[in-house]
Amino acid sequence: MFTSIRPDRDAVALAVSGLLGGLLLWRLGLHTQGGHPFSAPWATLVPLTVMASAELLRREAPRTALAVGTLALVADQFTRGSLATALMFTDVMYAAVLYGPPAAARRLPVATLLVTVASTIGFLAWFRKPEALLIGLVIGLVSFIPALTGVSVRSHRTAADAARLAAAQTARLAEMDRTQAVAAERARMARELHDMVAGRLSAVAIHSTAALSIDDPETSRGALKVIRESSVEGLAEMRRLIGLLREGGEDDAPVAAPTLAALDALVERTNVDGASAGLLCTLEDRRDLDAGMLPTPVELAAYRIVQESLTNALKHAAPGPVVVRLGRSGDLLTIEVTSALGSRTGPTAPGSGAGLVGMRERAALLGGTFGAGAEPDGGGARIWRVRAELPVGERETRE
Repeated sequence: MFTSIRPDRDAVALAVSGLLGGLLLWRLGLHTQGGHPFSAPWATLVPLTVMASAELLRREAPRTALAVGTLALVADQFTRGSLATALMFTDVMYAAVLYGPPAAARRLPVATLLVTVASTIGFLAWFRKPEALLIGLVIGLVSFIPALTGVSVRSHRTAADAARLAAAQTARLAEMDRTQAVAAERARMARELHDMVAGRLSAVAIHSTAALSIDDPETSRGALKVIRESSVEGLAEMRRLIGLLREGGEDDAPVAAPTLAALDALVERTNVDGASAGLLCTLEDRRDLDAGMLPTPVELAAYRIVQESLTNALKHAAPGPVVVRLGRSGDLLTIEVTSALGSRTGPTAPGSGAGLVGMRERAALLGGTFGAGAEPDGGGARIWRVRAELPVGERETRE
C-alpha cells in the first residue's frame, strides 16, 4: 500500500527557486565545465530537473531524495554542468542528515569524509598536478560540509527537545510534590483533630457514667455541666473535622495534639539543635491571656506553623537570632517567625518546598492568610519572615 507524499512549503520553495535559478544560468550560458560527452545545451536541464524533484522529497523522504540527488549530480558531471544542481545537492545532503533516521545521521558524515579523502587522493594520483586538490575541495564542499552542518543542527535540536522534556517533567514532578504535600498535611490535621474529638467524647462517656451511677444531685449537676461543655467543644471541632478529612493516607497511632503551651519546649529544643549553626531562638508571646482559649484547630495550626518555620531556620538560616512572635488582636491570632538570611558556612539541608505548602494549606483551611519571603530588616540586612494570621472566632472553615 503506497502512501502519498506531500512536500512541505519550504521544500516546494527550494525546488522552485533552484529550478528557476538553474534555468537562468542555462539561459545566460553559464556552465561549470565543458568538453564532456553530453555537450548539447539541453542536456544540462535533465539533471537540473531531477535534482529539483529530489528537493521536493527532502523532508518527507530524505533517503530517497539523497539517492536521486546523487544520481543527478553524477549525471551532471557528464554535461556542461550547472551550479544550481550542485547547490541543490548540498541542501539535499543537509536534509538527509537532519531529517533522516539516526543511523543515517551517524553514517553520512563519515561516508562523505571518506569519499572526499579518497577522491582527492585518486585525482591527485591520476592527474599528478596540484590542481587536482581543487576537485577534492569541491567534493568536500558539496558533500562533507553539508553533512557536518546537518549533524550539528540535529544535535542542537535533540538537546533542545531533551531540555524541554526535562523541564516539563520537572514541572509535573513539582506539581505532584505540591499535591502530595497538601494531601499529607490535611490528612495529618484530620488525624490530630480526630484525636481531640475522641478525647472530648471519652470525657462525655466518663461523666455520663458517673452521673448515672452516683445518686447525688450536686455530683450529677457537675457531671452534666462537664458533659455539656465537652459536647459543645467537640461539636465545634467536628464541624472543622468534616472540612479537613480527605480520603487516603495511612493510619498512624494516636498521639497527643500539641498546643501553643508547648512552644517553650520547642524553642528550647531549637536552641539546642541550632547551637552549632549559631542560631539563638527566642519566643515573644504578646497575647492577652485573659482573652479566652483558642479553638483546638487554631492551636494545632499555629503550633505546626511555628514548628515548620523553626525547622526551616535550622536548615537554611544564617547565624543570628530566630524570633517567634505571637499576638492576638480581637478574633485574629498572629504568628510571625523571623531569621537571618544569608550564606551559612558548612553544609545545609536541601528543601523541597513542601513545608511552605503545608503551612499555607493550614492557614487557608482555617480561613486565614499566610506569607513567607525575604525582606529587609531596616538595618541594611535581609531576613526571612514567615507570617500567618488565623481567625479564632466562629468563621467557617474553607474547603
